[in-house]
Amino acid sequence: MKKLLRAVVLMFVAASPAAFANAVPGKPATDFTLKDVTGKTVHLADYKGKFVVLEWFNQGCPFVQKHYESGNMQNLQKTYTGKGVVWLAISSTNPKSGDYRDPQGTQGVMRDWKMNPTAFVLDEDGAVGRTWGARATPHMFVVDPAGKVIYAGAIDDKATWRQEDVRTAKNYVATALDEAMAGKPVTTANTAAYGCSVKY
Repeated sequence: MKKLLRAVVLMFVAASPAAFANAVPGKPATDFTLKDVTGKTVHLADYKGKFVVLEWFNQGCPFVQKHYESGNMQNLQKTYTGKGVVWLAISSTNPKSGDYRDPQGTQGVMRDWKMNPTAFVLDEDGAVGRTWGARATPHMFVVDPAGKVIYAGAIDDKATWRQEDVRTAKNYVATALDEAMAGKPVTTANTAAYGCSVKY
């Protein structure tokens, strides 16, 4: 338990807001092109005019599992894609890592976990993750229709792996989307992401 708590503390340090050098709220989002798990090319710039959520993912991370086993992440995906938001799940896991899943394996995870993203893309060399400053899984970013980053950081304010905490958490991603879609400024645009380190 002490080792796990220490790892969590180290993650807070690694994913502090100062680390978001390349995905700063208020600045243009860095474009990228990746293949999704079906082999289709996904180009971020193609979604200009829409809100886009980027979700860094690793199925082996207990913090990611918290949000999927509780149904929280799937519900968010379904709710906001239903409102026209583009939701991209991204794995920057190195193929040499034990947590890596190839496209077919990732499709299996998507089915088993009943995931609802617009697309699931693989960033196998980690270039996109590093460019965006993704440090944790889950690490969340929201881009507005003008192509500007409006949120970067944690999914919510309960930095634990306990599913029951989802019910009482303030969800930063949902709040940012709701505010921005209503034409309001995002009240919390930058937080410290929590979770497991991205397996670059």
